[in-house]
Amino acid sequence: MASSLEGCVSSLRTSMQLLDSSISILDSGVNDFPRLSKVLQTTRHFELISEPDLHSAQSALLSEIRPEVESLLQRVSNHLDKLERREQSLIAKCDLNEGRLSQGGSSASAFRPSNPGRTSRAGGAGGTSGEGKCMNALQELKYKQLKQKKERLSYAVDRLELQAKQRERQLRMSMAAPQQLLDDY
Repeated sequence: MASSLEGCVSSLRTSMQLLDSSISILDSGVNDFPRLSKVLQTTRHFELISEPDLHSAQSALLSEIRPEVESLLQRVSNHLDKLERREQSLIAKCDLNEGRLSQGGSSASAFRPSNPGRTSRAGGAGGTSGEGKCMNALQELKYKQLKQKKERLSYAVDRLELQAKQRERQLRMSMAAPQQLLDDY
């Protein structure tokens, strides 16, 4: 009876060792399950919508944006027209001032102060030639000032034209993106 009991005990030990090895194999097999479940989990990154819904959303967006863009384009066009008229008036003023300066003798009399006491004190030809030199210097000074003003205004007009072109380009680019989406679908 002792031998049969020893056989049962040894059989039970063998079964336990087999069970322990099975548990260790299963443990090593399922040890990575939480990470695998996270890796294999599917996430939806994009919502799928139907094509008619997409077209209706695009048309609604275009109907909302188009009046604003047209209004902005009209404002830019009006502003460009205004700048062009201003540029033309500045060119005309500049031409007028250049014409006045190039007249020479008649413009010197235009810049001469009307002080009768001063000419009577000069009392001769020497006084008028000194005054003429002063008037030429005054004319040169005024000419330089007008030229500088013209350059400043020309620079300002150029800068405003560049800004207007840049804004117009940005508007075209912003209009091209929704239009391209419509063309793609």
